[in-house]
This record gives sequence, structure tokens and C-alpha cells, in this order.
Amino acid sequence: MLRQAKDLNGYRLGARDGEIGHVREFYFEDVNWTVRYLVADTGNWLTSPRVLISPYALDPVREADKTIPVELSRKQIENAPSPGSDRPVSRQYELDYYSFYGWPAYWDGSEVWGNVSRPDRLSGRWSESSRKHTEDPHLRSTKDVIGHSIQALDGEIGHIEDFVVDDETWVIRYLVVDTQNWWPGKRVLIATDWIDRISWEESKVFLDLTRDKIREAPEYTKDTLITREYEENVHRHYNRAGYWFTAVPA
Repeated sequence: MLRQAKDLNGYRLGARDGEIGHVREFYFEDVNWTVRYLVADTGNWLTSPRVLISPYALDPVREADKTIPVELSRKQIENAPSPGSDRPVSRQYELDYYSFYGWPAYWDGSEVWGNVSRPDRLSGRWSESSRKHTEDPHLRSTKDVIGHSIQALDGEIGHIEDFVVDDETWVIRYLVVDTQNWWPGKRVLIATDWIDRISWEESKVFLDLTRDKIREAPEYTKDTLITREYEENVHRHYNRAGYWFTAVPA
């Protein structure tokens, strides 16, 4: 299911043996535009300023009671390596984290999650060969990136208001772009596949699209249901193939 990231903020996190806190934000990497960690606010029961939970540990979102089940115990979370308060998350931390849980590293393989396309299709176990990949990850906070400006081919057109996340693959499918600075009340979706480049120094996302094309796109509101029909209309407007045609089954 496609959901706005902000809508998941505040959802309770239920471990195997009790509640552990609630969702604060997400860390994603900007190569595959995939959420790699959910950042948990655990209140006062842990001394760590932030706790990261990989989607490997998440069960399907429960809409009825606004809970995301976590297939870990409180003890496991308490004993796991702490990222501390430093930013960004380092590869050394990730190596310790995945080794602790025994999960396969998401960066090993050709799929979004190593050798599989979804984290619930966990395949294999931690391998020490993953330590050969020592380059730092390109992880960004959703909270930090909200507000970055959108640059079309012919000028600035708006800013990032939110992200639309697939809660099965945890891939960020769309940016929610607010264009109210250019005309009243318009919000549109821009697929992350259509991003040409990003300047993190300038806080700008560059698109290979014109301002008029974005301005004429189907409107997106909080009440809009992101059905496949709606997605097809958006992709048809931009004359782009849908990700559902290009995805390779795991």
C-alpha cells in the first residue's frame, strides 16, 4: 500500500513483548530511494537518543490501531548497536547492526534488498563478505529533506512536502511537491524515477520536466486515493512508463 511518510509518524511500534515507542521519521538512501531505517522515539526506557529499526524487522502496518509490529524483543533492541546522536549513519555502524541481527546486508546484491525486492522475503543470513563494502551509505532523513526545492528545466517550481512510500517494499515511489508559491493550492506527485540529479549542498532536486508539464499534472490532495488508475493517469500525463512494468519479480 502507498502511504505518505508523514501519516506514519506517531504510529506505535509494538515489539514481541511490549510497546517500544512510536515512529519519529525515516532514513532513506538516495540511490534506490528506499527507506532503510525507521527512527523510533522510545521515550525514557532507553538511553540512546535514537533507535533505528530496519524494515527487515517490520510486519505489515495495522491501520486499525495505528501500529507497526516489530518482530524483535525489547531486549534485542536494547542490546543492539546504538547509532548515538552522530549524523549521518556510518557504514561501520550498519556493519555492526546487521551483524548483530544476522540479517543479510541490503547493499549486497542487484535487488533493492540485496537479493530480493522486499524485506519480508528475507533471503540468506549475514555474511562477513559484506564488510568489504566500506563506502559510507547515502542516507538522508525524511525530516531533513522536506522543504528542499524542486528545479524544473525552466526554473524552480515548488518544494518537497512529503514522500509516498510503498509499505511492502519500503521504496519511496513519489515526492509530494507543493507548488503553492507559483499558483494557489496545487500539489502534485513526482516519481522518484524521474529525478535527474540532486544537489544536497543547494537543497535542490532537479527534474527533466518543464514547469508547465508539472503545473498541468493531475492534482494530489490529502483525500486523493493513490489507486493504480490514478498512478496510470499521472504516468500517462508525463508519458512515462509505470514502475509496475519495469519491476523484476524476486
